[in-house]
Amino acid sequence: MIVRPFELHEWQLLRRLRLAALAESPEAFLRRLAEEQQRSDAEWSGMLPSVVAAPSQISFVAELNGRAVGLVYCQLETEDQTVAHLQAMWVAPEARGAGVGRALVEAVLAWARARSVCRVVLHVTENNGPALRLYAQAGFVIVGGPAPFRADSPLLALTMALELSGCS
Repeated sequence: MIVRPFELHEWQLLRRLRLAALAESPEAFLRRLAEEQQRSDAEWSGMLPSVVAAPSQISFVAELNGRAVGLVYCQLETEDQTVAHLQAMWVAPEARGAGVGRALVEAVLAWARARSVCRVVLHVTENNGPALRLYAQAGFVIVGGPAPFRADSPLLALTMALELSGCS
C-alpha cells in the first residue's frame, strides 16, 4: 500500500475518487453528489493547485495494489495553526479492512506533527461504527456532540479530537 499526497496534475483522479465517495457514502459528507457532479473540469482542475501549493492543507490518496482506493483531506485552522481538521476521508468498500483507513489517518497525523500541530479534530456521524472504531484506535476521543450533521439530514455527528504529544 502507498499513501501519498495528490500531485498537481491528478485532478481527474481526485474527481473520480470524490464522486465515488459521495455516491457510495452520501450521508458521510457535507457536500452532496449532485453538487460535485455539477463542477466543471476547470473547477476540478483548479482544486489541486491550491491544495498542493498551500503549506496549511494537504490531500492524500491511498493506493492498494496499484489502484487508488481512498483519500483524505486535512487543513490547518486559519485562526490557530496548532489545530488541524481531518476531513473528507473515504476508503472504497473493496479495500476496507486492509488497513487503508489507518494508513490515511497515520499520513495525516505525520503531516500534522511536521507542522507542530497540537490537536487534530474531525467530525463523524454517530451511526458510522467502523469510522468511530478506526478513529478511536488511532487515539481520537469524543469531545462534542451529538449535533446535527447538516441541515438536510436527520443524522447526528460527533466531534472527535486527538491531542498530539509535545504540546503544552
